[in-house]
Amino acid sequence: MTARLIESRKALLAFIILGGNLFLFFKYAVQETANTDTPRNDLLEGKSYKDVADQGGELDAVYPMDYSSENQYPPLIIYNRVPKTGSTTFANIAYKLTGANNFHMLHLNVTYKNMHYLTILDQQRFVRNISLWKEKTPALYHGHLYFLEFTRFGFPNPIYINIVRDPIERLVSYYYFLRYGDDYRPKLKRASAKDNKTLDECLLTKGKDCDLERVMWVQIPFFCGHSVECLKPGRWALEQAKTNLLNKYLLVGVTEHLEQFIAMLEVMLPRYFSGAYDLFKTTNLGYLRKTKEKHPPSEQTVAYIRSSKVYQLEQEFYEFAKAHFRFLVARTHTKDEEDRIVVNGPIFKYEKIFPRRS
Repeated sequence: MTARLIESRKALLAFIILGGNLFLFFKYAVQETANTDTPRNDLLEGKSYKDVADQGGELDAVYPMDYSSENQYPPLIIYNRVPKTGSTTFANIAYKLTGANNFHMLHLNVTYKNMHYLTILDQQRFVRNISLWKEKTPALYHGHLYFLEFTRFGFPNPIYINIVRDPIERLVSYYYFLRYGDDYRPKLKRASAKDNKTLDECLLTKGKDCDLERVMWVQIPFFCGHSVECLKPGRWALEQAKTNLLNKYLLVGVTEHLEQFIAMLEVMLPRYFSGAYDLFKTTNLGYLRKTKEKHPPSEQTVAYIRSSKVYQLEQEFYEFAKAHFRFLVARTHTKDEEDRIVVNGPIFKYEKIFPRRS
């Protein structure tokens, strides 16, 4: 190798290094110029949920979130929907938003005997599938599935959301749904279509469709998870469900306040739910699925249900979830004189930011 060739290569290497250093210098200089010592804590102040959802990038200035190298926001949401809680209404609203908001929505069908849990092998398959399926992100998965902990399989947990309902109201709706169906698919024959006993009569004859341990022990297992203890009515499952609700779920709404649940999601996850509140308020999608025929239970039936251990555990969980949801709503938004939802401004700010700009 000649001396001239060696010198030429050294010069080229020096030029590359210099160019790289200049690129980094200008990159960070631009970032520093864009930043100020006083963060933009006024972005949400006095804005309606719709105003905030429309801001898009401005939200990231307040709450920067980088969920992946592609800066997807966020890549995965799981709505492990509890049956008969308004889940069809909510899912249909989300489906209507997939085109405008550019996200994927997929229904998870757990087909084995209509159960709500997966084998340990299927848990692993499911977690790996949706965590690595980059072509289908960002995505919202929904289905009647018990809570699933992704971290045990080496992947980060997705964002979980859900809705709960008063246990007796949910039971009554479920019982008559099995017999008469609903106005969503009126021609579909249901499992107990030939049985026209009322819930009162079913409990008197101790029928399978009103076995409280079977048809009321529902909401707690959905939040408790895939442990065998979650299937047994007891305090361990209740406490695990409470812990998961607080620590694993971004938001859990209640059926009777579905409007507030949707408004909260539009503010918190505009990437998915921008426009959801208007859809709910101005279209016929609100409370889409109604059971065709229901008979209110008698006072004796209600008293009998309330005396059961299963009801008492489920009711405690429901009251816990409802109180937590109200707590979050009260501190997130208010309503103005025109009954519009207005988002409260941030109550935090950054101070003593070093090193200071010269």
